[in-house]
Amino acid sequence: MKKTKEYGGIDYFRIIAALLIVAIHTSPLASISNIADFILTRVIARVAVPFFFMTSGFFLFSNGSAKEEKIKRFLKKTSVIYLVTIVLYIPINFYAGYFYKKNLLFNIIKDIIFDGTIYHLWYLPAAILGVALVSLLIKYMSLNRAFIISCILYFIGVFGDSYYKIAAKSAVIKDVYKVIFIFSDYTRNGIFFAPIFLLLGSLVSKNINKFKKKEGLLYLYIFVALMMVEALLLRNFNLMRHDSMYFMLIPCMYFLFSLIVSYKVSSRKEFRNISLLIYLIHPMVIIMIRGGAKFLGMKAILVDNSIIHYILVTLCSGIIAVIIAYYMDKKKDSYPKNSKNKNSKKTCRSWIEINMGNLEHNVKELKSVMPKRCKFMAVVKANAYGHGAIEISRHLNRIGVDAFAVATIDEAIELRKNGIQGEILILGYTDVSRANELNHYHLIQTVIDYEYACMLNSQKKSLQVHIKIDTGMHRLGIPVEDIDKISKVFHMDMLKVTGIFTHLCVADQLDEEAEKFTKEQIDKFYGLLNRLELSGITIPKVHIQSSYGLLNYPQLTCDYARIGIALYGCLSTWEDRTRIGLSLRPVLSLKSKIAIIRNVEKGEGVSYGRDIHVTRDSRIAVLPLGYADGLPRNLSDGTGSVLIHGTKVPIVGRICMDQLLIDVTDMPKVKTGDIATLIGIDGKEEILAANLAKKAGTITNELLSRLGGRIERVYLK
Repeated sequence: MKKTKEYGGIDYFRIIAALLIVAIHTSPLASISNIADFILTRVIARVAVPFFFMTSGFFLFSNGSAKEEKIKRFLKKTSVIYLVTIVLYIPINFYAGYFYKKNLLFNIIKDIIFDGTIYHLWYLPAAILGVALVSLLIKYMSLNRAFIISCILYFIGVFGDSYYKIAAKSAVIKDVYKVIFIFSDYTRNGIFFAPIFLLLGSLVSKNINKFKKKEGLLYLYIFVALMMVEALLLRNFNLMRHDSMYFMLIPCMYFLFSLIVSYKVSSRKEFRNISLLIYLIHPMVIIMIRGGAKFLGMKAILVDNSIIHYILVTLCSGIIAVIIAYYMDKKKDSYPKNSKNKNSKKTCRSWIEINMGNLEHNVKELKSVMPKRCKFMAVVKANAYGHGAIEISRHLNRIGVDAFAVATIDEAIELRKNGIQGEILILGYTDVSRANELNHYHLIQTVIDYEYACMLNSQKKSLQVHIKIDTGMHRLGIPVEDIDKISKVFHMDMLKVTGIFTHLCVADQLDEEAEKFTKEQIDKFYGLLNRLELSGITIPKVHIQSSYGLLNYPQLTCDYARIGIALYGCLSTWEDRTRIGLSLRPVLSLKSKIAIIRNVEKGEGVSYGRDIHVTRDSRIAVLPLGYADGLPRNLSDGTGSVLIHGTKVPIVGRICMDQLLIDVTDMPKVKTGDIATLIGIDGKEEILAANLAKKAGTITNELLSRLGGRIERVYLK
C-alpha cells in the first residue's frame, strides 16, 4: 500500500527547524563574521520555534475550533516530556550551581511555569501554557477576537524583548516590565509569545485552500527582507533586551508555514521524534563536546572553530536522536497490534477497501463536465455513503475540495473536530438551540422553512445559512411561491444568507414525464432568482445539481454541484443511464475471510430455518459477515453470490446477523483464510454495488450507507 500524501512538508521542515535551533545555541558563523552569525542565528533561525507552535496550532485549532481530545493528549504528552527532561538535566543544573540560588523555591516554580529549568526548555512550558490559553480564548470567543487578543499580548511581549529600550524610556512602563520579569525572565513565553503563532497555525488551516504558492513566495521574500532590516536596525541602535520577537516575524511565519503546508509530499512520521530529540538533547551534546575538547586539548579546533563545532554538535545530536527514535519505534512495535488498525487487513474478519486513487479519478471526471466557476461540493453524509466520512473528507481536502454537505450537525462537528477545512453545509434539520455550535464550528445551516428561519434568527447568534426552496419535492424548503417570506429571510439580522438551492427529485429519470417535471422545477427556481434580483436582493451562491442533476442537466449555471453517489463511482440503480457518460470507478470493495469450511452431507439443511437442503455432499464455507454489518438479509438462499478466486459462488441458507454461508463444493482448492469478495473485482469477475442492490430490492445509496460501522475500512492509494 502506498503512503498517502499528507502534510509531509511539515515533517521535513521539523528537521530544518531543529537544526536552526542548534545553530542558535552554537553560533556556527561566529568565528567568521559576527554580523553573518547574527543574521543566521538571530534572524533566520528565529522562525524555528514559531514553526513548532504553528504546527501545534494547525492541528489542534484547525478552522478556529479547539480539538478537545487532541488538546488533552497534547497537554498530557508535552507535560510528560517536560517532566522527563527536567529530571534528565538535574545533574547539569547541579554542576551549574542552579540549586545554590537565592529564593530557590520561587525560582524553581518560576522556571517550571515560564522559563524552563535549563535555557532551551522554555519552549515546553510555553507550549503547555499557550495551548491552554488559546483553548480558553477559542472556547469563549470567535477566532478573530482571539487573534486580536493574541496580537495585543505579542505587542506587549515585543516591547519587553527586541524593543525593550524604547519601552524603558517611560518609567511607568519600565516598572510594569520589571514586575513581569519577576515572574518570567523573558516575554517570549506561553503568554506573550506562543498564542499568536498557535492561532496563526489555525488561520493557515482555515485559508490553505485559497493560498497561491507564487504570490506566497513573493510575500515571504519581502517580509524576510523587512525582518532582516528590522533586526539590523534594532541591533545597530542597541534597542534589544533579547532578540526573539520581531513585528515582521508574524507575516514571515504566515507565508512560510503556508508554503510548507502547500507542498503535498508523503509524511515522514519518524522525523517528528527525531526533531524533538535533537531539540531536547543538543545542549547535553554541546556540554559533552566542550568537555571532551578541553580534556583532549582540542578546544581550538572543536569549539573555537564555530563551523566545526556546529557540524559536530549537529552530527552527534542527530545520530543519538536517530538511535533513540529507532529503539522507541522498536519498543512500540513490540506491543500487540490493535485489531482495529484501519490500515491492516491481516487481523480483520471482514473489511471494506477504499481506493483513494479511484476517488481522485472520479473528482477529476466530474469536474471535467462542470463549468469553470462551479465549485465541487462533496456530499459526505451517512459516513460518506459508508466509505468513511473523515478519511474521505481529509483526502478530498488534500486534493483541493473545500466544500462539503452533510445531513446533521453532529456529522458536521465530527468533520470539524478532525480537521476538515472549508465550507460544511448541513442539508437537514438542526434544533435551533444548537445555534451556538453552528456559530462556533463555522457551519452553514439550511433554512428548511420560514418559521424555522424565524426561530433560528431569534437565537441571536450570527449564522451562515443557505435557503432551501421547495420547487415540487414537498420535503424541506420554503415553497417557491412564497417570495415574500423568502425575501424576509434575506433581511433577518442574525442570518447571513450565503446560498440558495433546491433539489431535483426526478433528475435521475429521463422519461418524458420526469423530464417535464424537472424542467418545471428548474424554471420555477430560476424564475424565483430573477424576481428576487429585481426586488433588489443580491443573489448568493446557487446550487441545484446533485449527481444526476450534473450528469443529466450539465447546462445549468450554478455555483456548486452537490455530488454524492457519483463521487463514489456508482449510480443509484443498475438500469440508470445518463446523458453524460463518465468513466467513473467504484471506490468501495467489500471483502471477508473464510472462517471455517464444513462438510455437509446430501439432504442436510443449513443455517436458520433449514430453508436450503443440499442436494449433494457439499463443502460449505462460513464468512464472518452478516446483516448487522449491512448486508441485506434478502440476499439469502442463493439470491446473492460472492467471488472466490475469480469465480462466483452462491450464498446458501439465510444470512445471519454476523455470518453467512457459501457453497464452495466445486472449488476443492478453497481453504480457510481465503478471501471472498462481496462487492468489487476478483480476477475477471466483478460484483457491482448497483447489481447487488438490485438483487436486494433497493438502491446503491442505501446499500452502501448501511454498511456497518464495525467493519474495518482500509484506505488504499
